[in-house]
Order: sequence, then C-alpha cells, then structure tokens
Amino acid sequence: MRSSYIEPTPMGLVLAALQPTNRLVFEVMLATGLRVGDVLGLRTEQIERQRFTVRESKTGKTRRIYIPRELQLRLLGQAGRLYCFEGRTDWRRHRTRQAVWKDCNRVARFFQSSGAVPKRASVSPHSARKVYAVEEYRRTGDLNAVRRKLNHDPAHVATTLVYALSDKLTPEELKAMTNPKRRGRRRCERGEEAKATSRSEID
Repeated sequence: MRSSYIEPTPMGLVLAALQPTNRLVFEVMLATGLRVGDVLGLRTEQIERQRFTVRESKTGKTRRIYIPRELQLRLLGQAGRLYCFEGRTDWRRHRTRQAVWKDCNRVARFFQSSGAVPKRASVSPHSARKVYAVEEYRRTGDLNAVRRKLNHDPAHVATTLVYALSDKLTPEELKAMTNPKRRGRRRCERGEEAKATSRSEID
C-alpha cells in the first residue's frame, strides 16, 4: 500500500512517540525530502558540514542538501564513527530501513486505534517525503521547484503531482494517477470520446 500524506498534527504525534534515533531520521527527511535509505546512508563526515551532496541510491542522481544548524548539532550528538545512524550491532553498517519502518508502524497503529491518525492512512517513513513535497509546493506554488527538489524526471510530471498534491488527492485518485493501465484506459476513453464527437460533427 502506498504511503499517505500525514497532516502536521498527527505527524507531530508520530514523531514524538518514535524512538529518538528514528525520530531524527524522520526529521532529516522532513527537512530535505530525502528517501529513508539515503538518510540512513549519510556518513558522519557529511553531517559535519551543513550543505553537502548526496547520491541517491534509487536513481543514482546527485543532489545538494542543507541541514539546519540545530538539527545538525543533534545529529552529530548521536552520530557513529562511520555512519550518522550507526547499526545496532555493527558500527561499520548503518541502521536498517526495516528498523525505522517497524518503529513507525508500531506508533502509527497506536494512534490509529485512538483515532488521532486516520485509520485509512498508510503511515511509513516515505510519508515524510510527501509532507516535504506538500510544504514545498505550498511555499513556492511552483511544481517545477518541487520536482527539482525531489529529483524527479521532468518527463514524469504525474509523479511530482502525486507528491505535491497528496494532501488533496483521495486514495482512489492517487491510485489512478500512479497506475499505468488506468492512465492508459483514460487516454483511450478520451480518444474514443474525441472520435465520437468528430463523427457527430460530420453527421
């Protein structure tokens, strides 16, 4: 199930209940828009600078990011010898995505049972990337700016829309926008409508 956008108040509750290290992972995602794997892969030497280049593991693309000073100091305060988010049993490895996801899932289930977080919401670390995109779009009103910040391909505008407007789109609309078959059907339907209109005009 695709991750959902989470409004600021429930997201604040989730952050407050996460384990401290996992909370920092989320805070970096919210500040930079990076994917969870790229945040976990940050090295301590990178965090020693506020602005640095990250190579995304998923796409291979590079991106310059900025870490606010207050967040940087908290990151350095718990950073390991090699990785900012050191592995639990091996300092030569970073923390796993599964560890962050399990903690997030635990917290989300608790708040969903109380109604503080919508029951239909799919809360995951990737939700923080959507929150970042929505906030960036609200701040700039520029879809291209959001696309550049997320390092999305210029040819895939729909992907950026899914992120930037994820606070407004329903789960059904999000699914339709990200399902190639559904998009293809809609194009065919529009094509058939155009043909029917053209025939009626000729008649």
